[in-house]
Amino acid sequence: MQIIYMDISTVNWWAVLVAGLSAFVIGGIWYSPGLFGKAWMKENQLTEETIRQGNKGKIFGFTAIFSLIMAANLSMFLVDTPQLKTDVSWGMTAGFLAGVWTFCAIAIHSLFEQKSWKLILINGGYSIVSLVIMGAVIGLWR
Repeated sequence: MQIIYMDISTVNWWAVLVAGLSAFVIGGIWYSPGLFGKAWMKENQLTEETIRQGNKGKIFGFTAIFSLIMAANLSMFLVDTPQLKTDVSWGMTAGFLAGVWTFCAIAIHSLFEQKSWKLILINGGYSIVSLVIMGAVIGLWR
């Protein structure tokens, strides 16, 4: 059995930055009123007013930090080996697999919080799509 060690020097930090920021673009589209925003608000029992009253700096600041951590983590898993070179296809596959993992975590938490399947699919779907795109960016720049 061959043990593969992660070499942090293989991480393309520009790709991590772009991949992390891509989550903002995808989130802006995903949670827009034209796509899933209205349903997301309804399922969370939120109004425009409650959203306006939220601490935007805290919300977007932590979202940026967590998105960058996710992108860096995914990049560290996408290490090249003699058997497998990271490219767009493998990046997207790894992103999808990570997305399934996070979808399941979202579903578990949401079920205990007695959230609807509609909300689980909206939030979990965002997680899958954003991680697939992150993987594509990281794979493209490998």
